[in-house]
Amino acid sequence: MQAIRSILVVVNPDQPDGLALKRAKLIASVTQSHLHLLACEKRGDFSARLEELAASLREEGYSCSCRQAWQDSLQTTIIAEQQAEGCGLVVKEHIPDNPLKKALLTPDDWKLLRYCPTPVLLVKSAHPWAGRAILAAIDVGNGDAEHLALHASIVSNAYDIAGLTHGQLHVISAHPSPMLSAADPTFQLSETIEARYREACRAFQAEYGVDDEHLHIEEGPADVLIPREAQNLDAAVTVIGTVARTGFSGALIGNTAEVVLDALESDVLVLKPDEIIAHLEELAAKV
Repeated sequence: MQAIRSILVVVNPDQPDGLALKRAKLIASVTQSHLHLLACEKRGDFSARLEELAASLREEGYSCSCRQAWQDSLQTTIIAEQQAEGCGLVVKEHIPDNPLKKALLTPDDWKLLRYCPTPVLLVKSAHPWAGRAILAAIDVGNGDAEHLALHASIVSNAYDIAGLTHGQLHVISAHPSPMLSAADPTFQLSETIEARYREACRAFQAEYGVDDEHLHIEEGPADVLIPREAQNLDAAVTVIGTVARTGFSGALIGNTAEVVLDALESDVLVLKPDEIIAHLEELAAKV
């Protein structure tokens, strides 16, 4: 989070000072990042309104630029602008789709999460971040190098946000139910599964000062446990990652991030590992 030098903020020209801009200003005030305002509009000219907003932000002391653009779709427009401007974070307000539309069409924000090479912060709530819990959701059951790197990124970014907001860092990892038929005796009892997951968390607990009270290892599906724990903690932000699989046409985000998006009441920061970022940048370059 501290390394971000430029933030792309998706703004609605009719509500320019919206939730996305408020969150971006908070981050930029600490990281000294440049703010690039993007209006994804194909009808009408909002350039004067955007420039007025940018000028106002400059008067407040922010470095700021702006642009109105539209390509084939919302996510294509955002990703093309992110690539052109070299932005290290995309901030957008999340507007939930109605269930019928979501059943028939892939939501725009899901597509953005799938294909955007940079971290994406989807803003869902107007409540201030200050002094509240920041929840890092990881899957320590996967110990391969790609997942380990992603875990480190998730906890590190959540730690940075907790420092920025003077909040409390919490970490959650869901574990599977015991299976009597499992070859490894560890996975035959809930107690031994939980103990194994807690052991896998020791390294980052020591590095980021996460005590056992702030570590939540629970049995059950992640897409149920993460929103429930976020609600219990009144989390301001939930940081979650995805490991897309290679070998498919395009890169597909893990279902958990998509499923929990509408279930969470907190803002959501979605991260990807370096290998997937490189693949998505290659795709973006071909557009």
